[in-house]
Amino acid sequence: MNLGLQASQQKLLRTSVQGILRYGVLIVLGTLFIVPFYWMVITSFKTPGQAYLFPPTWIPNPISIDAYRLLWGTTIPFNLFIRNTIFIVIFSVIGNLLSSTLVAFAFARLTWWGRNFWFIVLLATLMLPYQVIMIPVYVIFRQLGWLDTYLPLIVPTFLGNAFYIFLIRQFFLTIPKDLEDAARVDGASSLHILWRIFVPNSMPVLLTVMLFAFVASWNDFFGPLLYLRKLEQMTVSVGLSMFAGYRSPNWPAITAASTLSILPTVVLFVLFQRYFVKGIVLTGMKG
Repeated sequence: MNLGLQASQQKLLRTSVQGILRYGVLIVLGTLFIVPFYWMVITSFKTPGQAYLFPPTWIPNPISIDAYRLLWGTTIPFNLFIRNTIFIVIFSVIGNLLSSTLVAFAFARLTWWGRNFWFIVLLATLMLPYQVIMIPVYVIFRQLGWLDTYLPLIVPTFLGNAFYIFLIRQFFLTIPKDLEDAARVDGASSLHILWRIFVPNSMPVLLTVMLFAFVASWNDFFGPLLYLRKLEQMTVSVGLSMFAGYRSPNWPAITAASTLSILPTVVLFVLFQRYFVKGIVLTGMKG
């Protein structure tokens, strides 16, 4: 009796120690990620004098929003950069969702000659670094007369993305084929089946693709830098790099711009975190 009680107590103690160590490691790792983000946000509410104090202050006193006002009235029009980025992101997300969904449905459910071969070719394009195709694509857009416009940043998104197509295709394979067969018996077309059956049942992966496409377009640096030349056309990522050229950087303004650039991504991830995790998990359930 005593031996059983002692064994139970030792097991309980071992479990408690493991739990404490596990949560302790998670707290330390979480702190390593949170502290830089917190420091960036509070610095954006400091005055330039407070930003250079040593030892540093963890709570601004007084709290100042001059850095955010400065972004709207300097030679770097950050408010215009945000508007341009939002314009590009909206069309990029729509283009990626529309094109990738159609192509993924063709690879997942339609029967046509060479389907598996062309799917392998599609996956092979993921191995090509952007630097390899950057110059040929630039030459094509220059010959089309698209430089200094948003077309090179928007039109390619309506031609599909290999990674997004792979994610959506894998999720489509998890949807029971009986639903599709029943719809075809009732006379439904392929587009009707896609819109009425696959899209409503694939919201987790579609929201995941939306988040990926949003982050990729929002943080795109080389695209705007390569195809755009006018200051009033630039995006948030390029605008952030402009602050680095100052001889005496205004750290509250830099951190304010960084906070504004990262805020939409954080908000979207918090809102759609559940769907994001579900979409990633269910994508690999069937090959």
